[in-house]
Amino acid sequence: MAQKITPVLWFNMTGEEAANFYVSLLPNSRVDKVMRAPADNPSTGEGAAIVVDFTLAGQKYAALNGGPNFTPNESVSFQILTDDQAETDRLWNAIVGKGGAESMCGWCKDKWGFSWQITPRRLIELAFGGDDADRRRRAFEAMMTMKKIDIAAIEAAAAAG
Repeated sequence: MAQKITPVLWFNMTGEEAANFYVSLLPNSRVDKVMRAPADNPSTGEGAAIVVDFTLAGQKYAALNGGPNFTPNESVSFQILTDDQAETDRLWNAIVGKGGAESMCGWCKDKWGFSWQITPRRLIELAFGGDDADRRRRAFEAMMTMKKIDIAAIEAAAAAG
């Protein structure tokens, strides 16, 4: 079944660059179509990218080059569930290292201002799963002190006690 809803991300004329970066992050990702201005217009010149359709980890998105009127904020973010520390590090370093910024608890921003949550599955398991409330609390409290999530440190905190 074809995807019925496509999230559209607003960019200040950098949507094509962002889409190309995003699809480099995850498997099953690609730029599907770049719609270019057929003529000069108030926002762009002829041939400039207006909309970029792309697939990110199997999910369809569109990047709209809408200009400077709107900017992203933390009310919407992308969460990537990672399988291990190597994947967590790779994604974090790619986003932060390419003009992004660190935040807390596994959150970071890319250079276009969009927020990402790089979240190890193991963190979810330790902080929110199981019947041991003390273990969950220790894992959660350890996470609250971190920027990039350190799975080994979360595991050690959960096991302490």
